[in-house]
Amino acid sequence: MTRSEQLAEQLDWYWHKNLRPRLDGLTNEEYFWEPARDCWSIRPPGTSSISEGSGGWTMDSASPAPVPAPVTTIAWRLAHIVVSCLGYRVGWYFGGQDVDSQTFPYAGTADEALKQLDEMYGRWNAGVRKLSDADLDNPPTVGPERFPMGGIVLHVNRELIHHGAEISLLRDLYRWQDGAMPRRI
Repeated sequence: MTRSEQLAEQLDWYWHKNLRPRLDGLTNEEYFWEPARDCWSIRPPGTSSISEGSGGWTMDSASPAPVPAPVTTIAWRLAHIVVSCLGYRVGWYFGGQDVDSQTFPYAGTADEALKQLDEMYGRWNAGVRKLSDADLDNPPTVGPERFPMGGIVLHVNRELIHHGAEISLLRDLYRWQDGAMPRRI
């Protein structure tokens, strides 16, 4: 197995055994559930003072980000994975269409978000598998990141695992809110 295949398999194992099965059955109610006051989420345009995106939905944001950072919804986390973790890099490194957070058509339903996630993950994983050892050892010649590509792939793997765990926790909290019996997910 090549190094790029090992890196792709690391994330692919997590994707197929942990994250993606945990997203099956995600409802719109869960997708938009706000577990705390003043959450960041995906919203219709004009309903948030600072947002990014185009089309029927935008993503709450601020620059610089507030400290402490707001709690985010599953919708926000999925959008972050699709655009910031995967989308930018698919466009930069694997010849995909450039993704811009200011104009991205954020998903207004759980099903649409999962389709975006599946597509972007598939493109990322396929791109990583095609990298040579020389590609992994050197900084990419395109895009703003100037670290060896192997480090970039590891960073994306960590980000996806980290944010996927947060989404899984939000689903658990949603299911057990107010001490209720768990809803079947």
